[in-house]
Amino acid sequence: MPVLRSIRERFGAERPLDGVRVGACLHVTAETANLVLALRAGGARVDLCAANPYVTQEDVAEALGEGVHLGDYRAGLEAVAAAEPDIVLDDGAELVMLVHERLRGATEETRSGLVHLRATELGCPVLAVNEAAAERALNDRFGTGQSALDGILRATRLLLAGQTVVVLGYGWTGRGVALRARGAGASVIVCEVDALRALEARMEGFEVMPALDAAERGDVFVTVTGSRDVLRREHFLRMRDGAVLANAGHFDVEIALADLRDLAGDRVVQALPLVEQYEVEPGRRLNLLARGQVINLAAAQGHPAAVMDVSFAVQALAAVHLVQHELPPGVHQVPAQIDEEVARLKLASLGVAIDVETPEQQDYRGRWAPPA
Repeated sequence: MPVLRSIRERFGAERPLDGVRVGACLHVTAETANLVLALRAGGARVDLCAANPYVTQEDVAEALGEGVHLGDYRAGLEAVAAAEPDIVLDDGAELVMLVHERLRGATEETRSGLVHLRATELGCPVLAVNEAAAERALNDRFGTGQSALDGILRATRLLLAGQTVVVLGYGWTGRGVALRARGAGASVIVCEVDALRALEARMEGFEVMPALDAAERGDVFVTVTGSRDVLRREHFLRMRDGAVLANAGHFDVEIALADLRDLAGDRVVQALPLVEQYEVEPGRRLNLLARGQVINLAAAQGHPAAVMDVSFAVQALAAVHLVQHELPPGVHQVPAQIDEEVARLKLASLGVAIDVETPEQQDYRGRWAPPA
């Protein structure tokens, strides 16, 4: 993670977080550990709990030592809240919701969390890390796009070539899943509720149709909408025998598990370690992966470190921005200069150079640019 390493070295010299208590509710992985170490190098005291206990890497938690709160999810949240953080880094917004009235600021990593925060009268500023340009390009599209399919393949050993993959949701993450599935030889159908996104999917060469129609054609279904009950009873009743159901959204509510259990009754078997097979009608079975948990973490190892390098670099610089600037309560976009700095550092780590404008070009562009 060379980008985060360079930030950690700079933090160690400048100490921009001296005396700051940071509370974090994130996936406890080796990549997250590097973020914690960078924040500590900057002078912060960090308390960390697991955003998803099912995917916690116990050895990482042990290596980080003091300040890591594991076990029951709710207890972890409450332990971090009790540490009275100044800044919170969240993945799902539940920690922010507990303590926002007494925070200097927070960041939020997920679209689902931002939906909740925007519906709340917040007592602090929140930087929408999920909507940062670097985050969307690297984390959502390339990170989840690859790691979601990685989880599906690890859990099932399916051959994607020749399969019909239904992607429910065509935001940045859905685009990544759709592109990677097509690259693996699958036919891809996109289901959307947003007309513009549906139009984009169609113009990019994907079939677009309502989920009820897609239910009859799909072999593999991937939900990535940030909403709930995207696949439910009426969809299950139309699906083919052997269809695979996977969730790549943050919360385990996108596939209506209660409907599956109701349809199958006691006709449920553990077909593989991460595959539960529900016989919804005699002779027709649906395969649920990882109990509906986020597939790229529950069945694989999440994003590659090269992706989280960029994501956590944005988080680290956003935390410093919140300390150094007074922002009004509410959800704010990540400043463009943070995106630009992270992109510059990432390119440098890849050995990629880009052009620099001449003074004449800067002057020409400046004459037509609106005031900052």
